[in-house]
Amino acid sequence: MAYDTDNIFARILRGEIPCNRVYEDDWALAFHDIRPQAPVHVLVIPKGPYVTLEDFTTQATTEEIAGFWRAVGTVARDLGLSADGYRFLANNGRHAHQEVMHLHVHLFGGCDLGGMIKRGLV
Repeated sequence: MAYDTDNIFARILRGEIPCNRVYEDDWALAFHDIRPQAPVHVLVIPKGPYVTLEDFTTQATTEEIAGFWRAVGTVARDLGLSADGYRFLANNGRHAHQEVMHLHVHLFGGCDLGGMIKRGLV
């Protein structure tokens, strides 16, 4: 799948759309989700044009990959999520209902998040 340079996250990265930023470095940008699903719900996106995790792990440099995952950990610590725990989730592709075709990780925390997957799916 080709990267769409007009997707909402690409536009946020270019500064065309504002976000409630919580972290930024050379490799990643993190901001609050506009429709939070938990008391803390932050998105972390790589700065490169990657659609999925497969795209990212096959096309990004080792430095980009390491920088992105370090950013995810830093954001979780900076938000105070490490003490009680948190969930990170990346919807990847059609069956996972990926809505924005730019790789992104959701960080959820601030409450008991319940079981991982709704029972009865398999």
